[in-house]
Amino acid sequence: MDWLTAPFDVTFVQRALWGGILVSAICALAGTWVVLRGMAFLGDAMSHGLLPGVALAALLGGNLLLGAVASAAVMAAGVTVLGRTPRLSQDTGIGLLFVGMLSLGVIIVSRSQSFAVDLTGILFGDVLAVREKDLLLLGAALLVALLVSVLGHRAFLALAFDPRKAHTLGLRPRLAHAVLLALLGLAIVASFHIVGTLLVLGLLIAPPAAALPWARGVRGVMVLAALLGVTATYAGLLLSWHLSTAAGATVSAVAVALFFLSHAASGLRHLRARPAAPVPTVD
Repeated sequence: MDWLTAPFDVTFVQRALWGGILVSAICALAGTWVVLRGMAFLGDAMSHGLLPGVALAALLGGNLLLGAVASAAVMAAGVTVLGRTPRLSQDTGIGLLFVGMLSLGVIIVSRSQSFAVDLTGILFGDVLAVREKDLLLLGAALLVALLVSVLGHRAFLALAFDPRKAHTLGLRPRLAHAVLLALLGLAIVASFHIVGTLLVLGLLIAPPAAALPWARGVRGVMVLAALLGVTATYAGLLLSWHLSTAAGATVSAVAVALFFLSHAASGLRHLRARPAAPVPTVD
């Protein structure tokens, strides 16, 4: 049984595990609303939209986190502005922002002659490089995400199921949507260092989607999604250690695998619960 615990005797793997646990909790809080509102494409666009800010920060020797925050703010503002354009569908606006920000990131990367290693870390993450100060930042991000989720729960709930009713109840759906975008941006910024900008949806979308068939209520989905994210982090780090694979990608792959296992098990449960068809009799 040593193979189950041996990797976590190493300090940097322990930090990676704690980082993954904190990110799993943050992503569960934001990802649940993303899944309920069908905002996966927006989440994907925002995660890729981090590339220009992170690439520019790396190129100038600045703080990658600040670069990610700046890009997330630009994406969130752009989505909000374009979403109010009457002749432009939201998906079209998001798609244009997605391509524009990604193109800008590639242009910035192309200005450097020795950026391959940094770019790999940005795109695919480096969970094994998590430092103690990163854990403190993730802990602070989790507290902010919890505060926003508690204060905005009623408005988010109304927005997810009936935006018109949210307006009738005086819950200010536009403001709630903007705050939800900020929460999504926080989760993506917190996650990109763990699994990179390309794989962030693995922790943001897969655990809440896997929790949906089994949980009762939004809070239940969040709790179960956090547990599934922690499971994916532990199993991904364990497999990565023994198979010598990329840690962030392995964590993301395990999260997606848990989604498929969850829905397969849910399908079998419904099949067993379905009443058998009556056997015809001959008089």
